[in-house]
Amino acid sequence: MREAVVVDAVRTPIGRKKGALAGVHAVDLSAVVLNDLLRRVGAEPGIVDDVYWGCVTQLGDQSSNVGRFATLAAGWPESIPAVTINRACGSSQQALEFAAHAVMCGRAEVVVAGGVETMNRVPIGSGRTMGEPYGRTTLDRYGVDTFSQGIGAELIAEKWDLSRTRLDEFAAVSHERAAAAIDSGAFTGQLAPVALGDARLEVDEALRRGTSVATLAGLTSSFREGGRIHAGNSSQIADGAAALLVTTPERAARLGRTPLARFHSGAVVGDDPVTMLTGPIPATERVLASAGLGIHDIGAFEINEAFAPVPLAWQLETGADPARLNPVGGAIAVGHPLGASGAILATRLIHHMRQNDIRYGLQSMCEGGGTANATIFELVARA
Repeated sequence: MREAVVVDAVRTPIGRKKGALAGVHAVDLSAVVLNDLLRRVGAEPGIVDDVYWGCVTQLGDQSSNVGRFATLAAGWPESIPAVTINRACGSSQQALEFAAHAVMCGRAEVVVAGGVETMNRVPIGSGRTMGEPYGRTTLDRYGVDTFSQGIGAELIAEKWDLSRTRLDEFAAVSHERAAAAIDSGAFTGQLAPVALGDARLEVDEALRRGTSVATLAGLTSSFREGGRIHAGNSSQIADGAAALLVTTPERAARLGRTPLARFHSGAVVGDDPVTMLTGPIPATERVLASAGLGIHDIGAFEINEAFAPVPLAWQLETGADPARLNPVGGAIAVGHPLGASGAILATRLIHHMRQNDIRYGLQSMCEGGGTANATIFELVARA
């Protein structure tokens, strides 16, 4: 089977709730990263065989195969197909894995994978205004009236005995690490600025500098009275898009490019849909076994910060080095634009690996319904 490599990876700055990107359509935001990606690679869009695009809330502005209309908005040839994928929060991570699979098995030579979400324009949970998304039979199976990620986060905090103070400490570190990454220029090479009339968004805008346990202490719990989960230790509503170009090493050489990383291994699992957010634990176990690697072989981890208990419980179960966990901050600090987040994590992780000469990196994403993806990348040596 052939190898699949990531030639380049790019993302927009992440826009905050009611922020700079709130007026930008998902298709237009996607077109920004599609064109910036090819500009970086130095290639024409005609080389692309297919586009796999993640998007979660496929209603309203995001209702009609966002990936396809993004390629048209980018001005790409009509002959290039695209598909929009929904595996909840892992949609664009799954898009990336599908792209790798297509290249590895010979189905395609060059695939662009990524995703988008404009949560300001299409709010999370919009589908519930139109009906019951889960179905009575499924709810009866688990003895619940609904599935709630917030309650799942509370259940994880209880099970792993994670106090509100510990959760808030983690949240503060997320902001601290994101601020350090921004200030050091660690993100500069991966960002595609978004033109907004006479202005441009050039940096993640949701960061709250100076966030501390003390500043978070005054926030009210969101899902249970007296609970441990609140807005400050949860991911932020956000807008964003990201894209990666996946091909073979041989095709990358013909493009005159040394790839950033190799797609080493991938896995996806199902887990308890009530607790919902613990899937990254078994997904990590499965992908490490598939890769023939141990947790201590991995030099950097991106475990999506949907809620602070998710990466904390994951770290306790896996024994991963906390210093290697989300080294440039995460969604608590800068936001979680659902359908884009998997590709954003991959972009951040791969560039961090390149900047710090880290051989292996692992990302995993908890997903609505209790599924989870896990992916391992291996750094490609510079030519």
